[in-house]
Amino acid sequence: MAEHVQGHPSTHGDSYQLNTTNIYRQAVTTHGEQEIAHRDAAGTWHSTTYAETWARINRTANVLVGLGVRPGDVVGILDWNHLRHFELYWAIPGTGAVMLQMNLRLGIDDLAYVVEHSGAAVVCVDESLLSQAEELVERCPRVRRWVVMSDRPLSEISTTLPDPVEHEALLAESADTFAWPVISETSAYSACYTTGTTGRPKGVFYSHRGIVLHTMMWAADQSVTDRDTVLLTTPMFHAQCWGLPQVGVQARSRIVLPGRYSAEEIHILADAMVQFDVTVTNGAPAIFAPMLDHLRSLDEAPDLSRLRMISGSTEPPLSLMRGYEELTGARIIHGYGATETTPLVTSNRVKPSLDGVLDEEGLWDLKRSQGLPVAGVDLRLLGPDGEFLPHDGACVGEVCIRGPWITESYWKVDPNPDQFHRGYWRSGDIGAISPEGYLKITDRLKDVIKSGGEWISSIDLENLLLEHPQVHEAAVIGAPHAQWQERPLALVVPAPGQDPDEQELRAHLAKRFARWQLPDQILIVASLPRTGVGKVDKKSLRAAHEDVYS
Repeated sequence: MAEHVQGHPSTHGDSYQLNTTNIYRQAVTTHGEQEIAHRDAAGTWHSTTYAETWARINRTANVLVGLGVRPGDVVGILDWNHLRHFELYWAIPGTGAVMLQMNLRLGIDDLAYVVEHSGAAVVCVDESLLSQAEELVERCPRVRRWVVMSDRPLSEISTTLPDPVEHEALLAESADTFAWPVISETSAYSACYTTGTTGRPKGVFYSHRGIVLHTMMWAADQSVTDRDTVLLTTPMFHAQCWGLPQVGVQARSRIVLPGRYSAEEIHILADAMVQFDVTVTNGAPAIFAPMLDHLRSLDEAPDLSRLRMISGSTEPPLSLMRGYEELTGARIIHGYGATETTPLVTSNRVKPSLDGVLDEEGLWDLKRSQGLPVAGVDLRLLGPDGEFLPHDGACVGEVCIRGPWITESYWKVDPNPDQFHRGYWRSGDIGAISPEGYLKITDRLKDVIKSGGEWISSIDLENLLLEHPQVHEAAVIGAPHAQWQERPLALVVPAPGQDPDEQELRAHLAKRFARWQLPDQILIVASLPRTGVGKVDKKSLRAAHEDVYS
């Protein structure tokens, strides 16, 4: 660790605390008329403004205090990307309390663990999720108050929640001004838990300082301004929607809240992009791919040439990136991050020094990398001997990250050298960093295939499979093998109406991979299992196919 020194005193306003409240309050003073478009539970779009929403945020803060919420308390939210959820994003931390992001895709046992482990005292739940909340009651005795959020009065709603209160009725009785406190910037503003694919979910408590700095970086990195329209595609209940709610308000952009949508209703998002001329959004390839299919079905392809689509979770296939750009002009910008990193730590853009150096194919290949570290974070590669590796594009190691919005511990979890190293968070991702500074993830540490003493990248195999026109989804895992320790196994979901041939797929992979790197088997399956945040559940795939090569 570097030496800490105290230099000459400054005359800056170092006592001015970085609080999330200031992001919204300062935006409403200059852009009170800016629009927030939001979709309700019935699927109807409505329009409000920053100023009108600020009045409701003030009312919400008064309601929380009236319910006994105090600084340091934890308030959970069980909701979709609705306007009320957006209002709670500002009201809860503005009172000095902690906003708990409740991932409604978690199993009920894990979700109950999150609520209890975090110490949540109040939970605000959307009417559509009452059954899920009711399952939590007996498992979560520390919750003292349940708040029902609905467009209908509580008298018309049937629920077994103990002594519930009606959100909108309480708002109607509350003042539209609130005495916002100055909160120590190192206080937690929000909490999010990892998805628990390895053991119980782990809690990350984000500070006001961390999210404000992350917001400033994000807005600057993607040049988000008051002439942008920001669509919140990623769920607001996990990884704080990648920080995009704060970025949109920081930039005074028009905000679009799509409400509830399912995998079968992806057209809602695609239509919203066109209807509101969206210029910034976020999401994963699993969401962006069916959106593109919907856009292709339209009579006329829309002009989305101003749209920047920040893509995370998994590497977007080249076919997906090319598809958007060729059809609509929209750009998919590959990013990288995690719950522990707030989350954005890299974004992919072409540096000026590379202008004219790479041909068209080289530029497309560069888009496959996770990109350059954003300003403010430090990325290193950890080798097996515990030393950091050079950034030469050849050395492969575990990605380690440090910075003002990177977690340094987990809530109520003892420090573990497998999680942190010399002040850096260990991501569990394996990758290389080129001399030009571009990070390329080659695999998860737990997913990398070890065959005969050599590593095979499951990610690169998957993405090449996805470039085949007959393939809709693909996953590659390492299956136990008596001679080689592990061998690749590919599972492929066919594109609609297609019947891919295993030998044809193998020949397709052989264009870029050596024979020994190819999967011994390619299985055609109807679907792939997914985790609570929509990623392919490779843990269950490995368990289901552990005997395939025995």
